[in-house]
Amino acid sequence: MRIPLAVASLSLLLAATSWAALGESLESVAFDKERLHGDLRSTLGDRFSVHEISAADGTTVREYASPAGLVFAVSWQGPFVPDLAQLLGSYFPEFEAASRSPVRPRRPVTVRTDRLVVEMGGHMRAFRGRAYLPGALPEGVSESDVR
Repeated sequence: MRIPLAVASLSLLLAATSWAALGESLESVAFDKERLHGDLRSTLGDRFSVHEISAADGTTVREYASPAGLVFAVSWQGPFVPDLAQLLGSYFPEFEAASRSPVRPRRPVTVRTDRLVVEMGGHMRAFRGRAYLPGALPEGVSESDVR
């Protein structure tokens, strides 16, 4: 009886600490704030909202959401690359497959598919990147709005 309860508790804990992943609901931003032990600042606009989490380690994650509450883009900057599997959610396998190519030492990574764009680069202690869903950009929003 203890093992199933422990597994269920662990599953709930892990689910509660997931990122607001691409294509998913904005509801998990509060969990992201807790996971990063950061401060949350939200900016609401007519076309989209930006939820910026600043962590004590210098990492900043921005989550862009449509008026309907769909996360259509994420961006990051800081001393570390965040866990892309969590940020990209169900799009991570697509990113992983598209980014498999010959080794590109010290070069930025750009992945463009019909459904996903990921751009990232930097160097030790200074990484930045962004990912967005071209088909989910709200009307009047361009890729240059994702910073």
